[in-house]
Amino acid sequence: MTGAAPVACAHAPVTCIGETMAALVPDPVAPLEGADQLSVRIAGAESNVAVYLADHGVPVRWVSALGDDPFGRRIRAEVAAFGVDITGVRTDPHRPTGLLVKNPGPEGTRVHYYRKGSAASALGPDLLDDEAVRTAGLVHLSGITPALSPDCLALVTALLRPAPAARPCPVSLDVNYRPALWSDAETAAAVLHDLANRADITFVGLDEAQALWGSDLSDASDVRSLLPGPRILVVKDGGREATAFVGRGVHTEPAPKVDVVEPVGAGDAFAAGFLAGLIRGEEPVRALRLGHLTAGAALRVTGDHGPLPDADRIVELLDAPTAQWAQV
Repeated sequence: MTGAAPVACAHAPVTCIGETMAALVPDPVAPLEGADQLSVRIAGAESNVAVYLADHGVPVRWVSALGDDPFGRRIRAEVAAFGVDITGVRTDPHRPTGLLVKNPGPEGTRVHYYRKGSAASALGPDLLDDEAVRTAGLVHLSGITPALSPDCLALVTALLRPAPAARPCPVSLDVNYRPALWSDAETAAAVLHDLANRADITFVGLDEAQALWGSDLSDASDVRSLLPGPRILVVKDGGREATAFVGRGVHTEPAPKVDVVEPVGAGDAFAAGFLAGLIRGEEPVRALRLGHLTAGAALRVTGDHGPLPDADRIVELLDAPTAQWAQV
């Protein structure tokens, strides 16, 4: 890829590390107060990325911890069914699987978390000795994990502490700012800035960058000035466009128009599509397009995972002239 070193160690799978929870969702979709029944689904940023990477044919592992309970067993089965290697997932006999409840409403979906003391919140730096981490070609994390506990923060810090040249493999981080998980905004801003600036590849939304680090960040270039460290920085501007800073190059691609059913999970899908493009050796513009197409799959469904366009259609859209892409 022009201006960038290889994005992953050759012939080794991507390893995604982070918590996945059981999710209770009103069915049919309605405000929780009036719901007669709830469906059980699964929800986790890093496992979402793993599932979409598997959809794109990328060998991928998901590493986490689950309780020895029905929710944990269901999560294992569902993630594995997508072709994700789950041999690195631990079972904690003393702590439960995390739980969330979605409350859809006219102004968006609110999420209520029940994850304090969960199995995944006990993950720590000892995870670096796990074979699934030691042999990874790329490790993918999110900014959710360091908010879960001091041990989880220590884990993410340990992965990102070595200088990039000293790491066994590149590390990708999606900032994924969740205010409800942090004790205060000032702590979140400081911790996430440090981690995001240390990663080899960083994903951040313009809106979350503004929420974390100041409303005076007016565009992607301002965010790049604030985060000069990552070899590759992707700044997502909602449903409008995404910009990738790769080496000295700057590449921006508009997002296709999508009839949005629910936005939850779209950022994870975008990250997976973009990473899949990089791993394939695609140029940055094509990787951005693959990110947009994968995000569109998530936006069209009520859950976190939707079907990708067929392979021929993806190739057609990646090859489309700029003017045609803008009209997709």
